Amino acid sequence: MTDLLILRHGPTAWNTEGLIQGRTDVPLSPHGEGVVRTWVLPDRLRDRVWIASPLQRAAATAGLLGLSPSLDARLVEMDWGVWEGRTLTDLRAELGDLMAAWEARGLDFRAPEGESPLDVQDRLRPWLAEVAGRGEPTGAVAHKGVIRALYALAADWDMTDKPRHKLLDGCAHRFTLAPDGAPAIAELNIALEV
Repeated sequence: MTDLLILRHGPTAWNTEGLIQGRTDVPLSPHGEGVVRTWVLPDRLRDRVWIASPLQRAAATAGLLGLSPSLDARLVEMDWGVWEGRTLTDLRAELGDLMAAWEARGLDFRAPEGESPLDVQDRLRPWLAEVAGRGEPTGAVAHKGVIRALYALAADWDMTDKPRHKLLDGCAHRFTLAPDGAPAIAELNIALEV
């Protein structure tokens, strides 16, 4: 089994405003940089191969943690298409029952011109298999949509209802990978703030 640790990037201005970021390359806010500077990876989890999404909010988070990751586009956030820059509250008010029906699709939910969580899982599977094939403890700095898709694979969650576990920001999540890359939950919500 290969150990995989994954954490979400620090806060951005769009996070503070509740805007959907998706693939829009929004940087960490000054506040977000300050938040990440308070994070400390537990010593038992630091020594590993590190990989990050190429979006600057993830790469900058890794840098602020003192990591030197390689970048992998398969860790980029879920594409929210034409809804990027909008709020879910506004979309729900504007689209009403149609939005509720879309959200009820779970893994098949897809914003117009965007990608679904199932699509994210499909791009993660080869990456997970590669990580498992190397057999080295690995860490990743990515995005909420990526972490949720990974959790859904490990928990056999179809995203049509609430997850069994709430995945908190400012935390890392540990999974173990079978030789074929199939993930299993090892430890969730490992606090990074001291």
